[in-house]
Amino acid sequence: MAVAPAATTQGWRTPVNRTRQSRRVALMLGSLLISLLLILHCLAAPLRATSRRAAAEEPEPDSWRTAEWRGAEGAAGYVSFRGFLRGLADDRGGLSVLDASEKMEKAAGILPAVGQVVAGRRASPRLAGRLSPLGEGDKKLPQALIVGVKKGGTRALLEFLRVHPDIRALGAEPHFFDRNYDNGLKWYRDLMPKTLEGQITMEKTPSYFVTKEAPARISAMSRETKLIVVVRDPVTRAISDYTQTLSKKPDIPSFESLTFKNRTTGLIDTSWSAIQIGIYAKHLDNWLQYFPMEQILFVSGERLISDPAGELGRVQDFLGLKRIITDKHFYFNQTKGFPCLKKAEGSSKPHCLGKTKGRTHPDIRPEVVRRLRDFYRPFNMKFYQMTAHNFGWDD
Repeated sequence: MAVAPAATTQGWRTPVNRTRQSRRVALMLGSLLISLLLILHCLAAPLRATSRRAAAEEPEPDSWRTAEWRGAEGAAGYVSFRGFLRGLADDRGGLSVLDASEKMEKAAGILPAVGQVVAGRRASPRLAGRLSPLGEGDKKLPQALIVGVKKGGTRALLEFLRVHPDIRALGAEPHFFDRNYDNGLKWYRDLMPKTLEGQITMEKTPSYFVTKEAPARISAMSRETKLIVVVRDPVTRAISDYTQTLSKKPDIPSFESLTFKNRTTGLIDTSWSAIQIGIYAKHLDNWLQYFPMEQILFVSGERLISDPAGELGRVQDFLGLKRIITDKHFYFNQTKGFPCLKKAEGSSKPHCLGKTKGRTHPDIRPEVVRRLRDFYRPFNMKFYQMTAHNFGWDD
């Protein structure tokens, strides 16, 4: 009789029994984890109900940004947890614990989309932008374009706008509607960043404004496209344009020699692109053949420097977005003479425009500047009338 307990103990240690015992333990663990998931879901129900009640209320920017970062961290934790569960697979090729839990969640209609889980609920469009790096979203054709003008402040505007969570903008200039149109819309769309529902896709190419074919091509893509034009005093714009070219080609002729066809008569050479771009009224006539004025916003390049938050407020209103970008996002860099971002997109560090921005202009004779101002004045006046806005370049 004394042998039986020893035999039983020895039998428990056989390979067959050890395998059975391991399977029992694995099944128990799996059941516990699935139960835990369901319990967490039930506990989150009151939070979801509360969030639905609060959905109609727009939070202030500070509280929204706190929720945004907490939401992003929560989503990352959720993804990591599910990755851990998937690793607990049955070594016989059966369902993993995660596969089993997903089947139960799908059957109950509670499986959330990865990358859209924020504080126990699906992410709103305002939070979704920060979660798009997880692979969510689709590439879409732009709903808004910064179409001009060169050396007006388009790069600054784009960098400032990219701070907004509902804007996803292409950083490089694609030059689709002027140089690469033959590549087709699919090629163009594939260049765009992924966006989620409620976000706006944007790009900027300042040469579009002076490209004769651009308005018709953009209209063919979508007549609803919103257009933004950053304009600047055409005289200082021309000098800035020349300064940029001079930095790349130091041996080019002087500004004065390029400005005049004949220095004696003072006849301006309108074939020179630096001069031609500043005849804004002429180019606007072309755009108004395809787009109504209410779909075009003109941003002052001067005020983009002196009051960036004010101009960004107008742009956000024009795009139908909440005014997230405000004074608190900017500080003025005395050395560069430009406003800078306290925190750039995806960074916690201050960000100023590159070294190529804010170059020192060459000295231009006052007589040349005066003649240029006389030349542009009638075009400026017509532009003021067309836009119903006086930009103050002739004051």
